[in-house]
Amino acid sequence: MKDAKNPMFETDRLIKLALDEDIGIADVTTSSTVEPGVQGKAQVVAKEEMILAGIDTFHKVFTFLDRRVAFNKLFKDGDHVNGGSLIAEISCDVVNLLRGERVALNFLQRLSGIASLTHKYVRTIKDYGAEVVDTRKTTPGWRALEKYAVKMGGGRNHRSGLFDGVLIKDNHIKVCGGIRQAVTRAVSSIPHTFKIEIEVKDLSEVREALSSGVEVIMLDNMNTKEMEEAVRIIGKRAIVEASGGINLDTILDVAGTGVDLISVGALTHSATACDISMNIVSMEDAG
Repeated sequence: MKDAKNPMFETDRLIKLALDEDIGIADVTTSSTVEPGVQGKAQVVAKEEMILAGIDTFHKVFTFLDRRVAFNKLFKDGDHVNGGSLIAEISCDVVNLLRGERVALNFLQRLSGIASLTHKYVRTIKDYGAEVVDTRKTTPGWRALEKYAVKMGGGRNHRSGLFDGVLIKDNHIKVCGGIRQAVTRAVSSIPHTFKIEIEVKDLSEVREALSSGVEVIMLDNMNTKEMEEAVRIIGKRAIVEASGGINLDTILDVAGTGVDLISVGALTHSATACDISMNIVSMEDAG
């Protein structure tokens, strides 16, 4: 499985989109109540325990608004942060602190939520050999950032998109007329550098996929007894991935079956944003 590339090249586009969406033609509240030219300092505080992700993206939001921004981060992405901890301090024109606050926090809270949830899954199965991986069930446009957050939480990245991995799923099999036909077509078309992964739903399909020579077999929505038998049948001749509705209550049993990878869509589609505040603590006339 390939890890997602550094997502920083994606952030400029996303930040511009988010600021345009939020500010529009003007921040009418700030422009009608606050005079520009006043230097403000704000503190970013964790209001709960978390794994931090997105702190550099948070900073970058304000650089779009104010080139003279000063930023002091006390934690880096991937760090464990206790509730009540000061995460960072930021200083610039108070107008820009107010204009960027919500957008910057949206990035930081969302990505830290994903990292924190991923960490819970990884910690739950730490005594087993299986690794937790993400899926393509991401927020449109945010995939690189969300997969980055999964890594900050200790997880691994599955394929980044349809372009960087062959994963033959149930509908591909239906269209091609069977597992062997789908695999044969894939082998004849793709570069030799690509692994082929195939999704199977029962033990007969496990055997067929194995005899077709695929490198990765995804066990889709199987119970743990079926998974154990599938792992025995495969016998290390392919990487085994478990998938389908796996959650914190079930992942330990799944890891105990001996699978190599456990993919969890909830890492990105169901993570709760972390509670983080940004409070202006001082102001002074820049002139």
